[in-house]
Amino acid sequence: MNESSPLLVIVGPTASGKTELAVRLAEQCGGEIVSADSVQVYRRFDIGTGKPSAEQRARAPHHLIDCLDPLEPMDAARWAERAEHALAEISARGKIPIVCGGSFLWIKALLYGLVPAPPANEALRQRHREIAEAEGRGALHAELSRLDPESAQRLAPNDLVRVSRALEVLELSGVPLSHWHARHGFRQARHRARLIGIAPPPTELDRRIAERVEAMLAAGWVEEVRSLLASGYSAARAMSSVGYRQITLALQREPGLVAAQDRDEIRRKTRVFARRQRTWLRDATVHWLPAPDLNHSQLADIIAS
Repeated sequence: MNESSPLLVIVGPTASGKTELAVRLAEQCGGEIVSADSVQVYRRFDIGTGKPSAEQRARAPHHLIDCLDPLEPMDAARWAERAEHALAEISARGKIPIVCGGSFLWIKALLYGLVPAPPANEALRQRHREIAEAEGRGALHAELSRLDPESAQRLAPNDLVRVSRALEVLELSGVPLSHWHARHGFRQARHRARLIGIAPPPTELDRRIAERVEAMLAAGWVEEVRSLLASGYSAARAMSSVGYRQITLALQREPGLVAAQDRDEIRRKTRVFARRQRTWLRDATVHWLPAPDLNHSQLADIIAS
């Protein structure tokens, strides 16, 4: 990739086919893939994250997957720094970097930088964790709704890390995180990017999500979660992600059983997450594709454009 070429970024909701499209593009243009997924960075979180298969990794090199222990911290700023190094190394080898993933805050951090809000404060974060443990995560989200309703509206009640961060920023600076975002505006681009998104029709995406969840459960997702819990990773951030949280709750209720209603809940939460991903992308300039199964000529057109 030369300096005048835009950075190719593949986006879209979960189960839309991003990974396969990125792999096919990499094969077509001699590219390497930089993963922008906040759970795939962790080792041992394999089945439920939809990590690229061994076959896909053999077809195209992947970066920023399986690079952290589950208890190691990772946020948008740290990931963007690592991603910058990966992009530079890939380009230095004469290859084309392709960013692919569904963690859009991380992608925005790479493309536009982050809001210059106050740094992390471990004492506040520990207090928030204690409140969540004693009163439930909803209590923190309710407090954020009272103090910064705009931030609360875009964050899921179970997203302890981001809800805690929004409260932390407000407590440290006296200014809501939503105001920091408005000031920053994500207007100064650090990379000129070409965003390619996959947007299957809603009914098709729902079908793909249902099939994906069933395939993951059949592949041993419950056993993976049970192993993670037995290894002491119950407090890992990734355990709060969609599916892992629902399976954990099911195993806590009935150690040997993930019932039909639990499967239904995983599918429902995944659909909600996919809708939220689409909402996040509305503010971005994305070239939307109806489906991932493009022919070689169409793939070449994307690369050329």
